[in-house]
Amino acid sequence: MLDTNMASYVLKGQPPKALQTLVKQPVGSVVISSVTKGELLYGAVRKGSPERLVSLVKEFLLAVRVMPWDEDTATVYAEMRASCSQQGMTLSALDMMMAAHAVATHSVLVTHDKAFSQIPGNKLLIEDWVQENE
Repeated sequence: MLDTNMASYVLKGQPPKALQTLVKQPVGSVVISSVTKGELLYGAVRKGSPERLVSLVKEFLLAVRVMPWDEDTATVYAEMRASCSQQGMTLSALDMMMAAHAVATHSVLVTHDKAFSQIPGNKLLIEDWVQENE
């Protein structure tokens, strides 16, 4: 499950390693959260909806499966947010939603955002397609 920053790297082709790693994945195996879809569309609109960017986002959305944010995910979100809150750890609301979505769907969260590594427990699996040492 690509988070928004990784999806953005893929769309921009920068850093190149993100796109290179994506094309090596089995067809149909790459997913995004509906939260990420919303963030990508918001980013395009916020930038004035330039035709090239909108086209890139639409093509990307056709190439990945968008996972719906459902009731199971909401339950995982509530438990994860409460656990993090009790331990004094915070993430942005959208990042917490994506982390919970990855856990609920048994997906690996692909991100370059180090904040996700602070989530307690070992339920959230993380990969970084940008790190040079992978």
